[in-house]
Amino acid sequence: MLLRLDKYLADMSIGTRTEVKALIKQGRISVDGVCERKPERKVDTQLHQVALDGKPVGYARYEYWMLNKPAGAISATTDSSQATVLDLLPQAQRKDLFPVGRLDKDTTGLLIITNDGQLAHRLLAPNKHVDKIYLATLRDPLGPQDAQAFAEGLDIGDDAPTLPALLEQPDPANPRLAQVTLHEGRYHQVKRMFEAVGNKVVHLQRIHMGPISLDPSLQEGQSRPLSDEEVRMLQAFKPCG
Repeated sequence: MLLRLDKYLADMSIGTRTEVKALIKQGRISVDGVCERKPERKVDTQLHQVALDGKPVGYARYEYWMLNKPAGAISATTDSSQATVLDLLPQAQRKDLFPVGRLDKDTTGLLIITNDGQLAHRLLAPNKHVDKIYLATLRDPLGPQDAQAFAEGLDIGDDAPTLPALLEQPDPANPRLAQVTLHEGRYHQVKRMFEAVGNKVVHLQRIHMGPISLDPSLQEGQSRPLSDEEVRMLQAFKPCG
């Protein structure tokens, strides 16, 4: 892919277009080992070697990250007063990353962050019914009719009942732990569904989205790039709908 040198550097968060033009004019940027002072110089992202002060600046057209979102971080790209999920990706190169969907401020777990808009659309389009799996710690033990109620769909105050959802008890020794598989993503949906059956969510964690599962080695607040295999799984993923 051919890009202007100043755009190449700005895409990789070296600075704003104005700032990177200044770096170029100062002679701090080289292309294939030769100082380049023209911001409009076209570089091939796959062929040319770009460096700042002798340090290579590789180009990534797309980035794909997995974050184990902690409570307190908001699912936004910027915020003037609160930490966002992007603040937890100090090693990211792109400046145009965004979270694929959102998790409530107090919800933890799997969040995919990328700049691949087509991928995000496939995972988020309402008609695709992508599976999302949550672990919910509840105030009260699961009731005997709760699974059936979730399977039939619940009135949570919206124009239409929820789609059928799968409610399971993953640990027989812990009746206050529930696993919920949703095929849609309404506002506060898991919390509102449990409220509809007279219970309350104390803690909520997402552990799965589409073909991707939360890496159990990631502590809350930690992130890592998706593996090549995970990226291939996402790109090959074809949701229903």
